Amino acid sequence: MTPKQRVQAALRRQPVDRVPIFMWFHPDTRRWLAELLEIPPALVDAAMGNDVKMTWVNHNHAMEGIVHQHDGEGHTDDWGVGWVKEGPYNQIIHFPLANATREEVLAYQFPYDKAEGLLSHMEPLLAEAEAYFIGCDVSPCVFEMYWRLRSMEPTLAEMAGDPELTQIMFGRCADFAVEMSRLACDRFPLDWLWAGDDVAAQTGLMMSPTAWRRFVKPELGRVFEIGKQHGLWVAYHCCGALRPIIGDLVEMGLDVLNPVQSHCPGMDPLELKAEFGAELAFMGGVDTQELLPRGTVAEVRAATRRLLDGMTADGGGYILAASHTIPPETPLDNVFALYEEAGLSRPMIYDRAADLRAGAAV
Repeated sequence: MTPKQRVQAALRRQPVDRVPIFMWFHPDTRRWLAELLEIPPALVDAAMGNDVKMTWVNHNHAMEGIVHQHDGEGHTDDWGVGWVKEGPYNQIIHFPLANATREEVLAYQFPYDKAEGLLSHMEPLLAEAEAYFIGCDVSPCVFEMYWRLRSMEPTLAEMAGDPELTQIMFGRCADFAVEMSRLACDRFPLDWLWAGDDVAAQTGLMMSPTAWRRFVKPELGRVFEIGKQHGLWVAYHCCGALRPIIGDLVEMGLDVLNPVQSHCPGMDPLELKAEFGAELAFMGGVDTQELLPRGTVAEVRAATRRLLDGMTADGGGYILAASHTIPPETPLDNVFALYEEAGLSRPMIYDRAADLRAGAAV
């Protein structure tokens, strides 16, 4: 099967030759895998069997798509958010609306004039659209976008103290995500539209379910609707313990939920599969906090096999992925144990890397 065929079949609960994979790698993990396989870091995804190709056309490009080489280097993005590299990731150091008055917040303008540049990040994927499952990431969409402008504490305080302003600004954040979704869906041969809005922490939601339903749900639903109108699968990313709103996401038409952090309350993958699996597919569930970096090979194999068996018990509806990026302290044997349970052996991965080297040399 091609990667596209494999993912489409899994989402339709049809037979596949192996479980589809969409694994994310910590930048340091990507580097050491590239050295091990003797390929450029950009080819690691292909060597490790990723079936999905996706990139960002909204604010997450500023966080993940702009890469600095040294700690302390940074940039100010098109939204006015300031970033600096700390360790492997960019972190926000300037929130443009953190100390803004109500009038200044209302006067803020989203970078619609930068839409073409943002959309251009999709272009390198188009040559592989026939073989691979192609996604477009329009996150963050609502709450997470606003707090990146306002900072977290004022955003949460404003939701309680000035709900009218919150509704206006959440709507404007969603307006931008909706427009980028519409443009991308009209222009590119997409297989899914990927929305994202982190509203949960490790132990629960960052707001009450009632507040989420009032402020976030209607706006996020508008983003989902663009994907649905274009006949696409809709995927959604939210870290943490979001169990109280999963039923709402299903009601909104969500097709794929990521990342399923299994150690968080209410997020046991097999329990979620039992409750929501008839309507919802899942991507994730392999623990990156304890299992992969600290478990034995036998434990990784057993946990991965339990996950695969349980999450595909209805014939599919699952994409193998970790609950976060695979950390660099993960033992090599654990990485290969995970992949072997998924049907990609170590020799197969080395062979894929050799083919990629040969192709790059032509």
